[in-house]
Amino acid sequence: MSAPALFPRHLAVLLLAFLACAFAGNHIAARIAFDHDAGVLLAILCRSGVTLLVLAALLAWQRQPLRLPPGTWRWQLLLGLLIAIQSLCLYSAVARIPVALALLAANTFPIILALLSWALGGPPPTRRSAWLMGLILLGLLFALDVPARLRASDSAGPEWLLGIGLALCAACAFASALWVTEHKLAALRGTLRSLLTMLVVFLSALLAGASELLPGGVAPPSAQAGWVALGTLALLYGLGFTLLFVCMPRLDMMRNAPVMNVEPVATLLLGWLILGQALSHLQLFGGAIVVAGIVLLTYRKHG
Repeated sequence: MSAPALFPRHLAVLLLAFLACAFAGNHIAARIAFDHDAGVLLAILCRSGVTLLVLAALLAWQRQPLRLPPGTWRWQLLLGLLIAIQSLCLYSAVARIPVALALLAANTFPIILALLSWALGGPPPTRRSAWLMGLILLGLLFALDVPARLRASDSAGPEWLLGIGLALCAACAFASALWVTEHKLAALRGTLRSLLTMLVVFLSALLAGASELLPGGVAPPSAQAGWVALGTLALLYGLGFTLLFVCMPRLDMMRNAPVMNVEPVATLLLGWLILGQALSHLQLFGGAIVVAGIVLLTYRKHG
């Protein structure tokens, strides 16, 4: 069976930019839901539940067998748990700090992935990669306004520190999930892998909510706007995840993947327009350095 024809470059870039904006909108909607007292686990249940239903319908339409290759079920379970941790940490960060800052911190996962791959026997980062990693971390210091917070010790409150820590934990979990996907589950069909991952995420959130592991985790919104936000985040994430998966063979991801790094920029703009979350000029400068560094770090030359 021949590979599907690639989309024209401009169409692929536009579609990836749209998907990045959809994921950004998902996080903005999540913050609105949390501001109306919705529980983090409830948001994860809504998001993963809708995506799970869509993937199940897609799998049934494609008539793919529900069989895992021998020796992969443990890695598939681990992948699902890592994505569940990433979802919980990132949404918890979004609930505590400006959404754009949470996304910038979480988007440092390429650095963690490169270091993790090196630690587990892969090639060490090149000099160019090491320089870009340092640049990204420098930009992140400015984006998070660390110098100002160090000068004013009372401004770096526990919520800010916890939010940044959770976002970085989300980056670690996502980097680990990418390593598992690439090195242990590469032979598994993408639809089945994604379906099982969402199933583990959904069941993990359901179990955590039922056991009250996270108090208030499944609390319903206190206003209609919170319910609308929950529906919006589930719709945007489900739409973005499904479109990305369905169209991925035609998007030339090795060449065009850096376009997805527009997500923090879209989050910054939407956060300002919808939530009124404005950053200082120094933070914007730092954010621009982070995004540019990540784009360059993930860019691969093609002949």
